[in-house]
Amino acid sequence: MANPSANEIAIVAALRRLKRGEVVAYGEVARRAGLPGRARLVARVLAHASVDDLPWYRVLRADGRIAFAPGSAEFVEQVRRLHAEGVSVSDGRVGTALVRNSLDALLWAPPPSAG
Repeated sequence: MANPSANEIAIVAALRRLKRGEVVAYGEVARRAGLPGRARLVARVLAHASVDDLPWYRVLRADGRIAFAPGSAEFVEQVRRLHAEGVSVSDGRVGTALVRNSLDALLWAPPPSAG
């Protein structure tokens, strides 16, 4: 990123704070960067940044799916890196823990079992 904007700097800082094995949605990265509602900006920053030193593979769609086309080199690499950090991926999706704090999940998820 040549001459990054303040928003881009904030997004990169939020990405660098992600811990090993932590996966978040693009929108959560934006929120952590102080830019709620700017998930697409996060995607643009990742698409144009030199991501070699960023944990890009820890960022997923809000529903826990990998954004790359299944079977693509990027998809395979993201799954490999997530597995290396102990993150389970099944059919291109990480478990529901990713979306548990979303507004939709809070409003529409079934109640916890009394079990």
